Amino acid sequence: MFLFLLWLLLSLALVAVFSFVFLRQWLLSRKNKLHSSSENGINVGIFHPYCNAGGGGERVLWCAVRALQEKYPNSRVIIYTGDIDASPNSILQKAKNVFNIAVDSDNVKFVFLKQRHWIEAKNYPHFTLLGQSIGSMVLGLEALCKFPPDIYIDTMGYAFTYPLFRYLAQCKVGCYVHYPVISTDMLKRVQQRQMAHNNKKYVARNPFLTWTKLAYYRLFSKMYKWVGCCAETIMVNSSWTENHILQLWDVPFKTHRVYPPCEVSHLKNLQHTEKGDEFIILSVGQFRPEKDHPLQLQAIYELRTLLAQDEGLWNQIKLVIVGSCRNEDDYDRLKNMQDLTKHLSLENNVQFSVNVPYEDLLKLYQTAHIGIHTMWNEHFGIGIVESMAAGLIMVAHRSGGPLLDIVEISEGSQNGFLATDAVEYAENILNIIVNNSEMTGIRSAARASVERFSEQEFEKNFLRAVSTLFTNI
Repeated sequence: MFLFLLWLLLSLALVAVFSFVFLRQWLLSRKNKLHSSSENGINVGIFHPYCNAGGGGERVLWCAVRALQEKYPNSRVIIYTGDIDASPNSILQKAKNVFNIAVDSDNVKFVFLKQRHWIEAKNYPHFTLLGQSIGSMVLGLEALCKFPPDIYIDTMGYAFTYPLFRYLAQCKVGCYVHYPVISTDMLKRVQQRQMAHNNKKYVARNPFLTWTKLAYYRLFSKMYKWVGCCAETIMVNSSWTENHILQLWDVPFKTHRVYPPCEVSHLKNLQHTEKGDEFIILSVGQFRPEKDHPLQLQAIYELRTLLAQDEGLWNQIKLVIVGSCRNEDDYDRLKNMQDLTKHLSLENNVQFSVNVPYEDLLKLYQTAHIGIHTMWNEHFGIGIVESMAAGLIMVAHRSGGPLLDIVEISEGSQNGFLATDAVEYAENILNIIVNNSEMTGIRSAARASVERFSEQEFEKNFLRAVSTLFTNI
């Protein structure tokens, strides 16, 4: 029996080695044919399975494509996407309509992937990180077999695809990391047995399950470090993300901080038409659990307590929560927040606006006084930047990107406020309301500070980071 098992293991190992060698030779041969037959020279593959989504990550994608086309006109951009229900023309038209970004359609090729369901979180109710990571390897292998590029750039954070492209097809690999898949903060929360959207109550309360999850996270962190080190240039979107990637991957000489592009010029030109009978506090963000909308409701509840002696002013205050719902889970969260609003007796001072058109959002920017953002460890905060550009006085969470990159609270250069709990949020909001006439300097500083997050700055820093990938091709 022992000899049989040993023979079986050796046989499987030989099959794996021969399969790897065969697949690698086939991919290299196919890659060379595509390179030699291409009129444009270098093929640059960009892995973005949800390129038609229309969010901040997609603005990064299309700004990157435009920058590459302008800097390297003799290259061809290959976009790997799972949006099989959309045509290339409709995808490019949406990029133009949503982001006002036009790219050369003749120099863009879409490779449509049919295995995107492998990376969807809903398919992995347990061990989600591992399931999605293995799933990304399946999707990455499909992309690689359909079109092996010369340069591979991942713009969605699927790090487990990097070794496939580097070792199977000898591609130069780069990536743009919006946030690390796992972080030291996640490990600390599990270790301290704190409940969170990614650490369920039954896990936090059980010492054995906590120990098991910690072991799983630590093992996954080691795997994440190995695949991450396969990238030759690593772009991160904020100081917070940079700090965590350096801790996890230990790649100081490969890492470049490249802030995401925020198109803020039109927001800076908005004229405020504030309503005299209302003081609007505006929240903008998807109805996802990590956004912590309940904290906003708790802050307004605390604000009512602070204004107990001024009922007239309290009646003028309104929190408008603008958000998008992606699926049934998001709508359930919205319903729970509406119920919490009634439970706290805030229904006359809170308004929910779901999936509003952009034109209506611009009108809200013009009438609002204060912006509020409550996500803990937001990796960057495009919504915060846009609110500041629109002239809102921002109260953001004292963590992550808002703390390290966006909001400055030092005297003389203050452009907003930071808070951590409901009471601190309420106190900051009351301070802004009471001293509204003295906030002009902070509002002007906020609008001036957002220029460093422009599309032009992004493209300049992006091209500087990827330049090493284009050498010796």
